[in-house]
Amino acid sequence: MASRSCANLLELASGVLDIPCTPSPRTLPRVMTVPGIISDVDSYSNDDGDSDGTSSVCRERKIVVANMLPLHAKRDPETNKWCFSLDEDSILIHLKDGFSSETEVVYVGSLKAEIDASEQDEVAQKLLEEFNCVPTFLPSDLQKKFYLGFCKRQLWPLFHYMLPMCPDHGDRFDRSLWQAYVSANKIYADKVMEVINPEDDCVWVHDYHLMVLPTFLRKRYYRVKLGFFLHSPFPSSEIYRTLTVRDEILRGLLNCDLIGFHTFDYARHFLSCCSRMLGLDYESKRGHIGLDYFGRTVYIKILPVGVHMGRLESALNLPSTTTKVKEIQEQYKGKKVILGIDDMDIFKGISLKLLAVEQLLQQNPELQGKIVLVQIVNPARGFGKDVQEAKNETYLTARRINEVYGSPNYEPVILIDCPVSHQEKSAYYAVAECCIVNAVRDGMNLVPYKYIVCRQGTPDMNEALGLTEDSPRTSMLVVSEFIGCSPSLSGAIRVNPWDIDAVADALNLAITMSNSEKQLRHEKHYRYVSSHDVAYWARSFSQDLDRACQDHYSKRCWGIGLGLRFRVVSLSPNFRKLSVDHIVSAYKRTTRRAIFLDYDGTVIPQTSIIKSPSPEVLSMMNSLCKDPKNTVFIVSGRSRTSLGDWFASCEKLGIAAEHGYFLRWGSTSKWETSLVSADLDWKEIVEPVMRLYTEATDGSNIESKESALVWHHQDADPDFGSCQAKELLDHLENVLANEPAVVKRGQHIVEVKPQGVSKGLVAEKVLLRMVNDGKPPDFVMCIGDDRSDEDMFESILSTVASPLLPSPPEIFACTVGRKPSKAKYYLDDAIDVVKLLQGLATASNPKPRNLPHIQVSFESAFDSVM
Repeated sequence: MASRSCANLLELASGVLDIPCTPSPRTLPRVMTVPGIISDVDSYSNDDGDSDGTSSVCRERKIVVANMLPLHAKRDPETNKWCFSLDEDSILIHLKDGFSSETEVVYVGSLKAEIDASEQDEVAQKLLEEFNCVPTFLPSDLQKKFYLGFCKRQLWPLFHYMLPMCPDHGDRFDRSLWQAYVSANKIYADKVMEVINPEDDCVWVHDYHLMVLPTFLRKRYYRVKLGFFLHSPFPSSEIYRTLTVRDEILRGLLNCDLIGFHTFDYARHFLSCCSRMLGLDYESKRGHIGLDYFGRTVYIKILPVGVHMGRLESALNLPSTTTKVKEIQEQYKGKKVILGIDDMDIFKGISLKLLAVEQLLQQNPELQGKIVLVQIVNPARGFGKDVQEAKNETYLTARRINEVYGSPNYEPVILIDCPVSHQEKSAYYAVAECCIVNAVRDGMNLVPYKYIVCRQGTPDMNEALGLTEDSPRTSMLVVSEFIGCSPSLSGAIRVNPWDIDAVADALNLAITMSNSEKQLRHEKHYRYVSSHDVAYWARSFSQDLDRACQDHYSKRCWGIGLGLRFRVVSLSPNFRKLSVDHIVSAYKRTTRRAIFLDYDGTVIPQTSIIKSPSPEVLSMMNSLCKDPKNTVFIVSGRSRTSLGDWFASCEKLGIAAEHGYFLRWGSTSKWETSLVSADLDWKEIVEPVMRLYTEATDGSNIESKESALVWHHQDADPDFGSCQAKELLDHLENVLANEPAVVKRGQHIVEVKPQGVSKGLVAEKVLLRMVNDGKPPDFVMCIGDDRSDEDMFESILSTVASPLLPSPPEIFACTVGRKPSKAKYYLDDAIDVVKLLQGLATASNPKPRNLPHIQVSFESAFDSVM
């Protein structure tokens, strides 16, 4: 397959280089839907990424990308060949139930076994043909640095709220591990590119291992349908911001169309990071949270994953499961079983759970000999000092409890630290009176869901348990408030795992609660779990991804940014950058021109500390105003005093201050006041309210204008300031319900101004006056950068359509910044605006073309340099 290579991974990971494709060792065939026909994907076109290529795929296809393929791998001892089988416990297999039967699912990921390079081609072909799987063979050293290094030593602890404060409890950032992470993500992306039909296929990326993969795919295919789901927690901004490569990872996720989280807390943390670190705003659009990212709307989905009901119920009906149930019942006869099933790591809270059981037995001596905690320990997914410490602490605590509260025939804590089959776990679920999940931080944790389904039982399981068909089903859950499934289990007893006393009390309540209440709680949980299974989760995510991508081909797309800062700008097909040559050409052939300019963010940069116009701007304005063919206006929200002082030297410049409440046609003219609303008594109501919010919001302040009051919160905490702005907006709208004033929210401001005052009315007034003076405009230019300027764009378009104008003028409505707008054109920043205005000023005052003048100019320029 044709591809390009990247020369320096270090530069790529630092965001310096443009990101090309790495070489692929071979071409993978694509399995088609027509039986018996397999065609090769010979190459992909070397276009600019906008055409996306074409392919003849007959049915819907999903490409699921994850760190590991849902496969088991082992060598046949007789033939020494690799044998593969599906991992029936993998969620990647289960999610297929959420798609239609006509949907083809292709998996991309690594194998849980190291395949020799000489066997990789054969294995890849076998996996594609038999399992629709595309393996990513990472070199051994890269795999270790990628997974055990960056993923497990840096991302995983950080996402579980562990800061790298000291070497024993967190590793410092290692640039080589980050390079390995980027390189691995690039390899995964290349494998997707080998099999994707970008116009039709949907790509669904899973979990924190592959958070920069979307950047590579988006760079190659601008309109690819791309979703991402995070199966771990997402930390608060205070934690996440400590990550050295925080921006690169955020931008990687934002190159998706849909990002999924288990809980609102995780989504809220992600949105807060985007706001604080990238300055992005988000809003709810018809019930869906959306982030505007360079014209693209990135949607946020909040939905916890579910369990596979059929798989659990099938396991309950197996003879081996019912046999195990009877064994467990006999083994713990006369005792109430409390069940815990956790991975062995520092975040699952196993030792805290044991301390709570110890506290329970100490406070309730009558329970000794009557309860037993069966703690099944899944094999650790990582290796390191922290895992070994957690394991040692668990064993020491269990041994102490058994020595103090046990007897020759009784151990209150049973540790099962060996691989336990799916069927055996189901048996324990079915028997346990209570299940406790005590993690201090966890992404989702499906143990409570599985427990509920197994307690509901099946006819075969009921028979093994000695229950009749109409016997009431009961279950009790004690869950940490820090796990993803906690919000969906309203009938569970939620606990703070660090509070040993509270957990002990919760366990006591769970085992002593009346059966009728246990039944009600169980029924409530079972209704939710059975209706929100893994198929529901996958189907809902897929539907939202389709909705998020529905306007992909209705906009123009182009890529900007180097390396991992790459992103796609997506805007209206008619929206394009305003060329200086293009507008100067129209400027020269017209004779009655109207020019409207915003000030802050347009003529001067929004971030500029010095707010007054530079000598260059004043000279340029004077040149434009002195042209008798021009009517030039500065239309701003600033006060008339500031604007009048700053532009005092521009005698013929029109100024509309405070969004048009005050208007002056030139420096010799008097200020006209808007007659729409001269009553400003409402300011006495507004000012005390704003003062209240200013005192409560550090970093905010009030700007008092003659006609308006503005509350600024750009220096306040972003989240708190935004929250206070929303509250202030609601508060002011209520108290001003019967007043002639309007409340509007802008960028970091809440403004109250008179009704009927807007920049749009200024543009309308100026244009109509030109018409009444017998000089209808044949050229109209309007440039602005914020929401208030959209009123001008809209007003100009409606006014020039009036029958009063003999012919429609040439209109150049231009916004500053590439963003959705009613304007047809855009300029990147205030620097571009000044360049454009300078071009117009030069066209108004062309220099004489005689040689002596040019000679003098050159000599003067030479003298000034010398």
